Amino acid sequence: MASVFDVAKYVLEKTGQITTMKLQKLVYYCQAWSLAWDGKPLFPEEFRAWANGPVCQELFSKHRGRFLVDEGLFSDKTDYIFSDDEKETMDAVIEYYGDKEPQWLSDLTHKERPWKETRSNTPPGEPCDRIIPKELMQDYYGGL
Repeated sequence: MASVFDVAKYVLEKTGQITTMKLQKLVYYCQAWSLAWDGKPLFPEEFRAWANGPVCQELFSKHRGRFLVDEGLFSDKTDYIFSDDEKETMDAVIEYYGDKEPQWLSDLTHKERPWKETRSNTPPGEPCDRIIPKELMQDYYGGL
């Protein structure tokens, strides 16, 4: 199975330099739509319901302190060989969401059930470290 870093590297190879917020959201949607369309996760790492939308802690730790990133951030990672289905899912996500602004993507996640339910009664803007369950992501995005 790929790691979140493999997916992030793939996304950055396709998009070029983007903000870290946008990277987090594109990788989140790659995971979400893989769960919905392929019935399985792309990677084992989890997303948490942070104030600005879903964030993968491991990916955040890799890009912490940066605003913009490109594939060079992952030059220490060997290329992972994705299946055709995995590439098709990621390419569809990049095609649909790739031209959207980072704030638009963040706002979108705030309207969707996985982030909202996981944050539950956490006030807007307040920290939340709860994991967004993959089952919830699969159920929500699979139903769209």
